[in-house]
Amino acid sequence: MPHGLHSVSGRVAVVTGAASGIGRATARLLARRGATLALGDIDERGLQEVLNEVRALGGRVHHERVDVTQAGAVTAWASRVERELGPADLLVNSAGIVVLAAFLETELDDFRQLIDVNLMGPVHVCRAFLPAMLARGGGGYVVNVASAAAFASPSELAGYGATKHGLVGLSQALADELSAHAIGVSSVCPGFVDTPILTRARVRGAGDTEARRAAAGQLLRWRRLSAERVAERIVWAAERGEPVVPVGAEAQLLALLSRLLPGRVTPLFGRLRRLGSRT
Repeated sequence: MPHGLHSVSGRVAVVTGAASGIGRATARLLARRGATLALGDIDERGLQEVLNEVRALGGRVHHERVDVTQAGAVTAWASRVERELGPADLLVNSAGIVVLAAFLETELDDFRQLIDVNLMGPVHVCRAFLPAMLARGGGGYVVNVASAAAFASPSELAGYGATKHGLVGLSQALADELSAHAIGVSSVCPGFVDTPILTRARVRGAGDTEARRAAAGQLLRWRRLSAERVAERIVWAAERGEPVVPVGAEAQLLALLSRLLPGRVTPLFGRLRRLGSRT
C-alpha cells in the first residue's frame, strides 16, 4: 500500500533546488500549508529571496547554501537541520540541470554533471536524511522531481533523459525498500515547465546556441505549465501517496503511451517539441 503524509501541516520538509523554479514554488506552497522548512541551493541570492518570501508567509525555516553533488556537505547539512528542526518528514529532491545536446555532442563532463546533480544529488540527500527518519519511526515521504523525459527522451535530451529515467528507477527501488517503514516515495514527472532552468542550460552542437535556447524557451512559454502547478502536484503526491505523477498534458500522454507502446514514444515527444518551437 502507498504511504502518504495525509497533511504536510506541522511537518519538517526538506527542499533542494529551493532558490528558483519548481523548488521555490514548492517551498512557498509548503509554507502556506503550515510546514516547517529546510531549504538548500547553491544560489545564495535566490535562496535569500525565497527565505524572505517564506518568512512573510509566517513559516519557520532553516536555509543553507548546499551543493547536492557533495556527499559530505549534504550529510553535514542534514546534521544541522536535524539539530535545529528534528528529523525530516518530507524530502523534495528538486535540484536539477539541463544540457541541450545530441548524444555525440554531449561532452563527458556534461554527462558527469548531469548525473552528479540529477541522480547523485537525490542519492546524497536520501542517504543523509533517511537514517534519522527511519530511527524516529512514524513514516515519512520522499518526492523525487523527475521529468516527462523519463517516459521518452528525444534528441538533444540524451543525457538529461538518462538521468531522469534513472531517478524514476531509484524511486521505485526506494519505495519497495522503505514501504515496510511506512515511508512512501513518488516520482513527479512534469512536462514542459516555464522556469528559468534554460537560462543556465549548456547548449552543445552546431547552429546558433542562443537561437536554440530561445526556441526551447518558447516551447516552455507556449505550454504555460507553471512551477506552481507542479508544486501543487508534489504536495498532492506526498499527502496521497501516489507513486508516479505526470504533470501537464504532454507528460500524461507520454506516460500512457509509454505503457501502451513501449519503446515507440520518443518520436512523438520529438514532434511535440518541434510543434511547440514553431508556434
